[in-house]
Amino acid sequence: MRKAAFKREKNVVYTVDLTKIDGDGSFPCPRCGTTISPDDESDEVYEIVDTVVKGTELAELVIHCKRCGSTIRLVGFLQLSEL
Repeated sequence: MRKAAFKREKNVVYTVDLTKIDGDGSFPCPRCGTTISPDDESDEVYEIVDTVVKGTELAELVIHCKRCGSTIRLVGFLQLSEL
């Protein structure tokens, strides 16, 4: 029987600040390193599990990495929209 490469840690939520990312918005999963890209529409790498909207602006996305099971909060949308 093959063991999972990553143990699932309970209640661990990673936060990625999009204002600190250069390039096209892609970033590695903080836990397993899988590239998460906003252009990936396959739904094979990650899935969006929650959105936070302030007024009419997207403030935060919560995604789930399908490779390791990590929960990742994407923040910085409001600051990016001000640029």
